[in-house]
Amino acid sequence: MRIGIDAMGGDSAPATEVQGALAAKDLLSADDRVVLVGDEPALRALLDAHAGWQEYIEVRHAGQIIGMDESPVEALRTKPDSSMAVLFEMHHAGEVDACISAGNTGACVAAAQMRMRRLPGVHRPGITILMPTGHGPVAISDVGANVSPRPQHLHQYGVMSSVYLSVVRGVENPRVGLMSIGEEDVKGNLLVKQTRDLMRRDPSVNFIGNVEGRDLFNGSCDVVVCDGFVGNVVIKLMEGIAEGVLTSILNEVAAVMPPGKGDVIKHAGRALLAKYDYNEYGGAPLLGVNGTCIICHGSSDHRGIKNAVGVVLESRKHHVNERIIELLSQGQKALHG
Repeated sequence: MRIGIDAMGGDSAPATEVQGALAAKDLLSADDRVVLVGDEPALRALLDAHAGWQEYIEVRHAGQIIGMDESPVEALRTKPDSSMAVLFEMHHAGEVDACISAGNTGACVAAAQMRMRRLPGVHRPGITILMPTGHGPVAISDVGANVSPRPQHLHQYGVMSSVYLSVVRGVENPRVGLMSIGEEDVKGNLLVKQTRDLMRRDPSVNFIGNVEGRDLFNGSCDVVVCDGFVGNVVIKLMEGIAEGVLTSILNEVAAVMPPGKGDVIKHAGRALLAKYDYNEYGGAPLLGVNGTCIICHGSSDHRGIKNAVGVVLESRKHHVNERIIELLSQGQKALHG
């Protein structure tokens, strides 16, 4: 398998992408290769500090970079030699089997839709991220690909996220909840109400009804479906809360405990904080595209890039796309006879 990485996309590119590619060596089989796409002289300068990288890493030159603040479609149009555009063009040409980027999310989604296209039956791809909780990971979809979805889009996000959580994480018959402002059927806007109707009519989805924000952490559901605007706010809010609250607790412990007595609590706090580190999950799959596309956090470190490679390998191993096509087909037959 050939895994392409946008080496110029992240906040600390290309050093982080190079370090992540090097660290991914122990995840790869003898036939796997990582292809770094970006400024070739800069990439080779970083790689040459490490022996043996040529055995499993290739470099493809791209002379332009798409910034985080650029308009996605316009940037792809005016920068055809950008690392992101070249990467997805390589996928279109069959030169790589999967794409990883920590760059401009909107541009990544647009490039994937233009070059990978959609899976049969998929209306709009969605980004699914795993949120760690005390009851196990909860999949949230969408978290930024589609901020103005239609009911059928949200319905399909529930189906696709169920597949991903089931086959990759081993969660049997995932419970799917629809994010709303109350559990009652009368609660929610028109989008929520129409989506709820679709999900209830689809026997391929283990739909449990409306859920609220607090239900993310009480073990009542395994998948939460929402529009990309809400989902993006949710995950960034939780990142901030996890870091802020746990850091405050550690500081309070340090202030009241005698020297050396709070080490166990500090260790436990740091371990808990690590569970909410997005680098541990590698990246979020863009489900629904005809390929494998992993979108990483812009500030990912080398662990995030390495673990994104792991997500790619797991997705292909468990045939996620094939299962999505199969389950969507079953649902369509049930909805339309």
